[in-house]
Amino acid sequence: MGIASFVYILLLLPLLGSLVNGVFGKNLSKNISGAIGTGVVFAAFLLVIALFNSIHEPIQISLANILQFSSFSLELNFLVDQLSVWMSLIITGIGTLIHLFSMGYMKEDEGYYKFFTYLNLFIFAMLLLVLGGNYFVLFFGWEGVGICSFLLIGFHYSDPVKGIANSLAARKAFVMNRIGDAGLIFALFLLLSSFGTLNFLEISGSLSKDSTLNSLPAIGITLCLFLAATGKSAQIPLFTWLPDAMAGPTPVSALIHAATMVTAGIYLVARSNFLFELAPLTKDIVLYIGITTSCLAAFMALRQNDIKKVLAYSTVSQLGLMVVALGLGAYTVAIFHVTTHAFFKALLFLGSGSVIHGMHHEQDIRKMGGLRKIMPITHATFFIGTLAISGFPLLSGFYSKDEIIGHLYEHNPLLYGIIMISVTMTAIYMFRLYFLTFHGNYRGSQSTWDHAHESPWTMTVPLMILAVFSIFGGVLNLPGLFLHDSAHWLSVYLQGAPGLHAFAHEMPDFTTTIGLMLLASLVSVGVMIWAFNQYAKKGAIAKSDAALSGWEKVSNRKLYWDEVYDFIIVKPVEWLGFQANHTIEQKGFKSGIQGLGMLTSWTGNTLRKLQNGSVSTYLSWMVAGMIMLIVFYLLNAH
Repeated sequence: MGIASFVYILLLLPLLGSLVNGVFGKNLSKNISGAIGTGVVFAAFLLVIALFNSIHEPIQISLANILQFSSFSLELNFLVDQLSVWMSLIITGIGTLIHLFSMGYMKEDEGYYKFFTYLNLFIFAMLLLVLGGNYFVLFFGWEGVGICSFLLIGFHYSDPVKGIANSLAARKAFVMNRIGDAGLIFALFLLLSSFGTLNFLEISGSLSKDSTLNSLPAIGITLCLFLAATGKSAQIPLFTWLPDAMAGPTPVSALIHAATMVTAGIYLVARSNFLFELAPLTKDIVLYIGITTSCLAAFMALRQNDIKKVLAYSTVSQLGLMVVALGLGAYTVAIFHVTTHAFFKALLFLGSGSVIHGMHHEQDIRKMGGLRKIMPITHATFFIGTLAISGFPLLSGFYSKDEIIGHLYEHNPLLYGIIMISVTMTAIYMFRLYFLTFHGNYRGSQSTWDHAHESPWTMTVPLMILAVFSIFGGVLNLPGLFLHDSAHWLSVYLQGAPGLHAFAHEMPDFTTTIGLMLLASLVSVGVMIWAFNQYAKKGAIAKSDAALSGWEKVSNRKLYWDEVYDFIIVKPVEWLGFQANHTIEQKGFKSGIQGLGMLTSWTGNTLRKLQNGSVSTYLSWMVAGMIMLIVFYLLNAH
């Protein structure tokens, strides 16, 4: 079987699963429906593994010619290279575990088969996005991911209690992502104007032969591409949709906000590396946006009390770190953090789902505590995920974060100091979340405690697998301190993708690397000891919202970001909409159309009176008409 056949089957498998569940799922048992949805994604994962072992250089596969003009053409083609294959491994591998988890988590949900329909369709769109051989195909996957996220976030739109809030969250995600999507559309037109093609290999090849693209077009193209990335990857100013998207079921949070949709923007910039290298100004903007987003989102997470909201702001902060790597030109390092983040953040989201499931949908950590006794597997795996994201020594997050902050230290020590504040806050809010949830005394209702339980195997097995990868995932890109021959394996592997071969990994000196690692380790271990003493040993609890003041209140209210948006954007737009409806629609169009109808009716009624059937009346009108003709003739004769 050729590479092309592998790619076609890989894309068709999740699409077929979506169609089967969408058409026949209502008549299938939940076990069969879930098995189909999970099985097709697992089969796709096996195909990607086969591709992984077969790809040594970029291979372009052309399926059809969509448009053909004298100046340019648009093709439906796919690019199979190290970057697309690696992203496909993450999508299908993590996707399989999330599908398996969903079989247990969504067991009692009435929309079970629809949920797997949407999940499979989402996987298909994401694979189309990363395997597309040009920006045109990527755009279709990009939009497909957007509509699927809308369907999944608002999945429980009919819920009698939270249905409206869920629908509003889905709408918010959809609208904010459309702003970013506009940037991608503008970038496509600019690319066509500058290169006459949207093909990745052709653009990369032309730039490698002749890097004469003027700085202004390069800045325009890259700024539009980055605007698209800020929407999907939740960067300032388009990040507020992601925390609200927690309205969706927890497996959706894991799939969208851990390994797939939110990393689409990171992938877009990494894929377009050959363009961003021609626009240093854009790279600086990317760098500072990433630093600002990482720090502000980490601050917002410090005093959140919803277990999923903490992880949501954590995701925004971690995405900021990836964007920092992109701004530094360390594209392979950004993908490395995408990979480790997929492991530990999927673990944390699924772990929070296990807690919510065991606590009968309770999400407030102020009403938890002591759960390690009842949920030992969830507790152990969640602890591993917490250590990994906090940069605990030798776990996966430690290595990927260290590479990013190491590059930043070499670029600007002051910016390194700022990002270390974000890293420290990450450890603080994560250990706070962990200790308040699993340690200390239980603070919720007795009835919830009496019915609390560990999750079934379909939910705990994915947790254990992800915990293993969260521990050992760092070996993919070990620093070259001791094992020089096998160091930076992932960075070397990804250099086979177009443009990335030009970015050789620059090793910092031994002393600097050791110093940065020791400092990061001290931060993580020190915060863990402090949090244990504060929340587990002393038994400190999270304050009620009313009791918060100062910086705690500002953090809890998310820097009033939503309120500011509501004041300067939402309310003015609603006011303009009301005025347009009241003045233009009601008084203008509606009144005008109604008036025209009334005039027509009055004219008809008036003329109808002349048609009374009286012969004498008709004769009178005839005589009057003849007199008028005679008068007209006489006047014109003189």
